[in-house]
Amino acid sequence: MESASALIDAKIEELGDWRGKTFARVRRIVRGADPEIVEELKWRGTPVWSRGGIVCTGETYKSVVKMTFAKGAALPDPSGLFNSSLEGNTRRAIDLREGDTINETALRDLIRAAVALNLESKSKPKSAPAK
Repeated sequence: MESASALIDAKIEELGDWRGKTFARVRRIVRGADPEIVEELKWRGTPVWSRGGIVCTGETYKSVVKMTFAKGAALPDPSGLFNSSLEGNTRRAIDLREGDTINETALRDLIRAAVALNLESKSKPKSAPAK
């Protein structure tokens, strides 16, 4: 059985166009933001980056490479990277189109904030159920 990383490599290679290049760049940024992030595949092959819970997913469509942050609504986004799924209470996404510029510093900061939120949530003791 191939590792998730190997399958993601194959997906990038298979795309062979701007989406593959953009996805590969996003992946490098995610992995470089925190060396303990784990790559997984979930939900029929969707790439997922996790640490202390899901940080974000990476998906490719015909006209967009999408990064969806599981707890995006709770994250600071001073650079305004989130441009999709803005109406929800939990998730937020970044849609990257052909020719878009990626603010690597802001994206790295967003990924680190997502990891910190996950780890903070895991370290809080769960409250006892009401009697």
